[in-house]
Amino acid sequence: MNSTAASDLRPQGSQAFDETIWEDSRALGSQLQVLRERLFPPEANKELRSFSTAETAKLIGVTESYIRNLATTEDGPIPEKAHTGRRRYTLEQVHALRQHLTKGKTSYVPWRRDNEHLQVIAVTNFKGGSGKTTTATHLAQYLALHGYRVLAVDLDPQASMSTLFGYQPEFDVEDNQTLYGAIRYDDERRPLAEIVRKTYFAGLDLVPGNLELHEFEHDTPRILASGERDGDGLFFMRVASALHSVSDDYDVVVIDCPPQLGFLTMSALCASSSVLITVHPQMLDVASMNQFLAMTSQLLAVVRDNGGNLDYDWMRYLVTRHEPNDGPQNQIVAFLRNLFGERVLTPMMVKSTAISDAGLSKQTVYEAPRESMNRQTYERAIESMDAVNADIEKLILQAWGRIPK
Repeated sequence: MNSTAASDLRPQGSQAFDETIWEDSRALGSQLQVLRERLFPPEANKELRSFSTAETAKLIGVTESYIRNLATTEDGPIPEKAHTGRRRYTLEQVHALRQHLTKGKTSYVPWRRDNEHLQVIAVTNFKGGSGKTTTATHLAQYLALHGYRVLAVDLDPQASMSTLFGYQPEFDVEDNQTLYGAIRYDDERRPLAEIVRKTYFAGLDLVPGNLELHEFEHDTPRILASGERDGDGLFFMRVASALHSVSDDYDVVVIDCPPQLGFLTMSALCASSSVLITVHPQMLDVASMNQFLAMTSQLLAVVRDNGGNLDYDWMRYLVTRHEPNDGPQNQIVAFLRNLFGERVLTPMMVKSTAISDAGLSKQTVYEAPRESMNRQTYERAIESMDAVNADIEKLILQAWGRIPK
């Protein structure tokens, strides 16, 4: 029987699959770069919109008239004036107002105090499409808007969070410019402070991601098999060690975990003080989550037995992409609440065209100008996001002991 090479079985003139998808990737990446430059000319950098007096007052927690009065004094931040003549505040000016107002008895700056530990929140799910990145990005931006010092960490090699912050991973993030650079096992490891990037959101920094993060999944089994050790310890201690090196600069770290249970996800979970698991209320997604929970429990039990830290301030399930008029979805939500009780957040993230419309221009609903979409749709999306994130903020404050549990 004659043996035939696999390459000989391919039709003449055809291209190998790996070559085809590589060319497709290059072509798509190039066009995405062109699209970004059209969206954000001339430097292709994103900028955050300014805020009205009413929005500024709401963010700080004072009355609108108080903000108007401050604008007429010489010692407060001077807002810009739009073409309509109305005052507009940049986020930097909103933060400056917080500092200015804190000169009195009441503090409007929510930074953590010396006795309060860094909150590290891992946003995770085993299944893609659960709204994980949408949740993590909006949470990080909400906290920054409300005055916290936030570090967003994109730990997903697909780097969707980085894209939302205006970075195209294959063009804007080079080798050793992801978290991998701070947790790798060789001599090329570098301080996390050198990797952190400022964003157009005042008070919100980013550790971007790209495909380089996969290297940690490949390196770790080899290191475990060889028995090699260095100053940062076993794999599950490395993310915590990197974050500790910049902890003085932040109040909250939000980690967008990969949609699979690998060494990166386990390392993030061991570095975290809190865990948020996103759940899309469909039966297949819930069944997938069951597998995720079972596998996570088994693997992390081994990690804990070897010294991994799994003591969390809180763990919650967040229902995402919820459609209030969908009967089967509501049945699944009721099922989850009956099963897990208070561990299911009361507010839910609604499925909204406002979120997807904003995403077309690589924005979130916190960034997109409200006049760019239907007013009612926009307001429902903002109300949903704010309710979810306000509940998470409350959990943070409870962990710090500022409000009773």
